[in-house]
Amino acid sequence: MAAVPRTTQDLLDNLPQPWPREEIIVRNGTLSVRVAEPINPNSEPAVFIHGLGGNASNWTDLMALLRDQLDGLAVDLPGHGWSPPPRDGDYSPQRSAESIAELIAIRFGGRPAHVFGNSMGGALALQLAARHPEQVKTLTLVSPALPKIGVRRSNAHLPVIATPGVGMRLYKRYLEMDPVMRARATVDVCFADPNSVPQERMDQAVDEVRRRDELPYAGDAFLQSLRGLLATYLDRSQTRPWKLAEGIEIPTLLVYGRRDKLVDPIHAHTKAFPDVRVLVVPDAGHVAQIEHPVLVANAWRALLGSEQ
Repeated sequence: MAAVPRTTQDLLDNLPQPWPREEIIVRNGTLSVRVAEPINPNSEPAVFIHGLGGNASNWTDLMALLRDQLDGLAVDLPGHGWSPPPRDGDYSPQRSAESIAELIAIRFGGRPAHVFGNSMGGALALQLAARHPEQVKTLTLVSPALPKIGVRRSNAHLPVIATPGVGMRLYKRYLEMDPVMRARATVDVCFADPNSVPQERMDQAVDEVRRRDELPYAGDAFLQSLRGLLATYLDRSQTRPWKLAEGIEIPTLLVYGRRDKLVDPIHAHTKAFPDVRVLVVPDAGHVAQIEHPVLVANAWRALLGSEQ
């Protein structure tokens, strides 16, 4: 069995491949997950949740780094990756969090999991930790998509895309672009240094774009997920995201990229979480777990007091 990589160079020298895929049936549909087989019999459960338009493979490198401590699975959210749409058509973070809670119960027999979430997956992970605290042991949020008044120039288009009717027309126009260009556009907006992405990873991203193009529900899944996320930005009730954060008492790690074009790293100054540590990576963008997985892994180990 392969040893756990410890450095960025270790990863680059032997680039981990996407983990084997399984399917788990929950009440609201089927969830595709990628499972990193643990190398320690005492490993603890972990769930990794990707962002809007992403998939479980966004966590491949970080899962490889943490296999000595975690029995990890990364989930394809409903309508994303290899997971079909939800049975009830509800793509909201709240509803998806319920499916993840059920997934944890099924896969890990009720044992609480270390939960990691990036971008929209971070918003979903917050919902999970607030509504099912017994199922979450620690919470790690990488550039979580949480409300902030105002928009950044690079994400100002998202509310427009979410507009019914308009969004689908824009999405169809987007599909006219070459798959290579679309994959590159995603990397350009998510990475601080797009040129740092290994060619093999770019090839995998292009293949995934082409595969998703064949799915009749792909556009609707993206748009409905975006609308569900933006609805939480408008929530002023006692269940609004930042209010929920105030009740999350488990150890929480927030990771932000200083060069993030989508989520403002000013959120790193939040005092909403009662037990929080913060890591701001100067040369990271929106996906620090991909750009700097060793830093994120070490920060998580520090959260547990298990630095190596």
